Amino acid sequence: MLDLRFIRENQDLVKKALKDRNLKLDLDNIMRLDQERRNYLSEVEGLRSEQNKANDQIGALLKAKKDAKEKIFSMKAISEKTGELEDKLSLIEKELEQKILTIPNIPHLSVPIGEASNNKVVRSWGEPPKLDFKPVTHIELSQHLDIIDFPRATKITGSNFILYKGWGAKLERALINFMLDLHTKKHGYTEIFPPFLVNRASMTGTGQLPKLEEDMYRLKDDDLFLIPTAEVPVTNIFRDEVLEEGKLPIYYTAYTACFRREAGSYGKDTKGLIRVHQFDKVEMVKFVKPENSYDELEKLVHDAEDVLQALGIPYRVVMLSTQDLSFAASKCYDLEAYACGIDKWLEVSSCSNFESFQARRANIKFKKEDTKKLDFLHTLNGSGVALARTVIAILENYQQKDGTVLIPEALRPYFDGLRTITVNP
Repeated sequence: MLDLRFIRENQDLVKKALKDRNLKLDLDNIMRLDQERRNYLSEVEGLRSEQNKANDQIGALLKAKKDAKEKIFSMKAISEKTGELEDKLSLIEKELEQKILTIPNIPHLSVPIGEASNNKVVRSWGEPPKLDFKPVTHIELSQHLDIIDFPRATKITGSNFILYKGWGAKLERALINFMLDLHTKKHGYTEIFPPFLVNRASMTGTGQLPKLEEDMYRLKDDDLFLIPTAEVPVTNIFRDEVLEEGKLPIYYTAYTACFRREAGSYGKDTKGLIRVHQFDKVEMVKFVKPENSYDELEKLVHDAEDVLQALGIPYRVVMLSTQDLSFAASKCYDLEAYACGIDKWLEVSSCSNFESFQARRANIKFKKEDTKKLDFLHTLNGSGVALARTVIAILENYQQKDGTVLIPEALRPYFDGLRTITVNP
């Protein structure tokens, strides 16, 4: 959430940000509402001042044993008018608060302006595998090896859900454990295992609500949501809290299942594991001092890259343009892994700096050691990394001519030294 005073004093900047994001929002109407709120507030404060003076005068009259009826009658009229204005003020403040929640974050100056075609490839790592046979897709491999059962997943739940089995389930679990071990042992993150259901305040705090509610799974009888990412519960650990500056930065990593309705995915490629409604992900979340947040973003990206490098998966780092940027992010890098069977680059990680945007919404502050003043900290998060697209890249890039799949060396300790995925027994 942007600070209202900041919006008021930087309307041209906010309008430019909306234009760069290709979003239509009537900022002038919001500012008119803000002015109306300030007018009502000024009038209410004036009436309260009159009430206080009248109270003092009534007290003085009663103390002097004089008639105070006229003054009491006058004060009741002021009180009634004050109450009416306070009700109107309350309604305006609620409306204004909801409208401010629809204003996205300001993109960082380094972010390319324009649509997705303006995304900038920052660097790449590794080379696509050169196979001496025609590669097949992960769908064909999973059917041949009997490690993913798409038809039965559809029978159990519906389309675009996954049923891993045998070596497929083992691969999923190995990847999760490998990533958690890497981030906790090498990168200095503390492991968290959060709830998979969160309340409306948590979803609002990280920016999923109100904008993305249609893309979320919501419980019918409780105002709770299945999490779209561990970012939501982990960031909200410190909602409405004040942290000591000396405790920053704080790094958390968490495995969770993630649930997304993908309401806007009509017409997109939804075959196999490319776009599913439930998937596993290891997330990294940072709480940092404002002056360090962009250095922390670069470190975050490198932590995610370490995962792909250890797995030997070719990838590229892409800086997202303003129209491809998420609602809450000020700057974001995507990591795209290459999969040779479908011959595509697949997003497996998004690493974002939200600056103080989420911290304002979730009311997360820190106390400065020197001045003791409170300020909003900066939050960051990144996938470290997301499945199931990483599974696509492993199956397709490590496939062998005989239909088996080599297990990346970094995962072999989690397979008790096994080197190859063969047909499930």
